[in-house]
Amino acid sequence: MIELEGVPELIDPVMVAAFEGWNDAGDAASGAVAHLDREWKGEVFAALDAEDYYDFQVNRPTVWLDNGVRKITWPTTRLSVVRIGGAKPRDLVLVRGIEPSMRWRSFCNEILGFAHELGVEMVVILGALLGDTPHTRPVPVSGVTSDPDLARTMDLEETKYEGPTGIVGILQEACTHAGVPAVSLWAAVPHYVSQPPNPKATLALLNRLEDLIDIRIPLGELPEDARAWQLGVDQLAAEDSEVAEYVQTLEEARDTADLPEASGDAIAREFERYLRRRDPAAPEQPGDGSSYLRDTTSGLTRHPKRRADPEPGAETETPPADDEDTPPEA
Repeated sequence: MIELEGVPELIDPVMVAAFEGWNDAGDAASGAVAHLDREWKGEVFAALDAEDYYDFQVNRPTVWLDNGVRKITWPTTRLSVVRIGGAKPRDLVLVRGIEPSMRWRSFCNEILGFAHELGVEMVVILGALLGDTPHTRPVPVSGVTSDPDLARTMDLEETKYEGPTGIVGILQEACTHAGVPAVSLWAAVPHYVSQPPNPKATLALLNRLEDLIDIRIPLGELPEDARAWQLGVDQLAAEDSEVAEYVQTLEEARDTADLPEASGDAIAREFERYLRRRDPAAPEQPGDGSSYLRDTTSGLTRHPKRRADPEPGAETETPPADDEDTPPEA
């Protein structure tokens, strides 16, 4: 049981989570949650105990100076809340952290405890994987779920993946066993340009999130960053004939595969998004800078108290090393 103080009753809350590490190629997923937190001025209300879940020889703490005083930042997972304004306000609970080193089932139990206490209606987990996709084409984003009813009503794929998985797959299965609707959105990042950041993949995840939960996200400078990123990769590829030839091969394969998508639903979705962004009656909805949490004197509320949480029943697997070729669960 988790008790929260200082967090008001939320409106139609959706939890959006992303974790750095194996599930986060090009930092695309964690970058998307960071963008939401920054644009809507999220306020952190809880942080998981780093001692419980992280190996500090793998994810080391950092030391920094604050007006000459040495302080330590520990690797952990933090939760913040943002309110989306407009005609139909709603709340997002943002979960951002590092893939835990151990105790994955307890980690998921704690996240689900927060979701239960806050009345979260659905959990959306963002991920990014390396794929054979050209940087010159739209970033493929797949939406998957373990819930057949959710797959049918929200036009998602029902996951059939078998193999090694990361915390994104484990948390999704934990949600399913706990009866919490959960969706994973996966962006494919070109494997030949995997260095972070990848603003184009981050933008693609945010666009898909907009469609999934019917909100409008202020994008700020992200579209321009995505264009600059693509131009930079274009220049690098042009300087290497082998890379340029490889990219052309990927383009041809992608264009052939996407021919059925060149009309119908795909065009309708893009046109609807265009109209939403052109609608002058719809405000941008950035945070107004006012305090959302009731008690912000210390920046954090009292650390939540944990009692015995129900085990969601998700079986964990040891995640592979970062350099393995096997993609995470999709």
